[in-house]
Amino acid sequence: MNATLLQMSLLMACGIGWKIAKPANLGAEQTRLILTSVVYYLLLPAMVLEVLWSSDLGSHSFNFMLVGASSILLAMLCTWVIGVLFKLENKRLGAIILATVPNVTYLGLPVLEQTFGYWARSVAIQVDLFSAAPIVFTLGIMIARHYGEETSEQPKSTLSFLNAPPFWAAAIAITLNLNGIISPLWFTGVLQKLSGAVVPLMLFSLGLALSWQAVTRKNLPYVLPIVIIKMCLLPLFAMTLISYLPMEGHYKAAAVLDLAMPSMVVGVVFCDRYKLDSALYAMTVTVTTAMSLFSLPFWHHLLVNEFMK
Repeated sequence: MNATLLQMSLLMACGIGWKIAKPANLGAEQTRLILTSVVYYLLLPAMVLEVLWSSDLGSHSFNFMLVGASSILLAMLCTWVIGVLFKLENKRLGAIILATVPNVTYLGLPVLEQTFGYWARSVAIQVDLFSAAPIVFTLGIMIARHYGEETSEQPKSTLSFLNAPPFWAAAIAITLNLNGIISPLWFTGVLQKLSGAVVPLMLFSLGLALSWQAVTRKNLPYVLPIVIIKMCLLPLFAMTLISYLPMEGHYKAAAVLDLAMPSMVVGVVFCDRYKLDSALYAMTVTVTTAMSLFSLPFWHHLLVNEFMK
């Protein structure tokens, strides 16, 4: 696990280095926009199609959805209660509620694949597509609108995430899978080559997104509850819930470890669009990502002892 995180850290460090050096006058935001667009519209759909087409779908998919959605919703509820009790400003409360959603794909997918093996890609993708992403693009947008400010542009439907390349790829893959249609070898090879670029580009983009300038003392009291809820309570609840479900131990360990990831990066887009506290959100992502270098080995050790022995 430590070797895996070291590799992940070096790839993120490349993104941080690019952000500082700005080769060819390409800034971090411009570079990240290009890379994430390529991943989102081409490489990630290819990976989703490849993985879900050949995965064993069924009760496991429902279990991933149940554990992922329940854990994320509980974390959001706990954060909301703390925000109300301490009477946080709307823009801060909205930002920290969004920050409870884990980075199950951009960091979770490469960590799970390197830690458990190729099969764990399916766990990360299913946790994202069946629980995290639907919550983010429905309830997450509602929260951002409620606590933020609506922009002048016409707001998109909260169900617009269904009209996205990864979800179309998932729908096609699941249809082909359930109908027993086998992918031709040449097409599988193309998908594998495209999906092979996802992990390094995701980690490089994550390094570009980290902002140490956003780490300020005044925001520390608002970040601490997220660290406790996000890094401790959420995976503990997921671990407890999944222990009662009929699944093999390695699937349980992979799913909980995925939910133990730091805060998702994409939330900063919602903060910017709806005028929430973007600086607080950026600090939360940076702090939880840094802390995950210590928390993830702990959870991995605990999960292996609990489910894989």
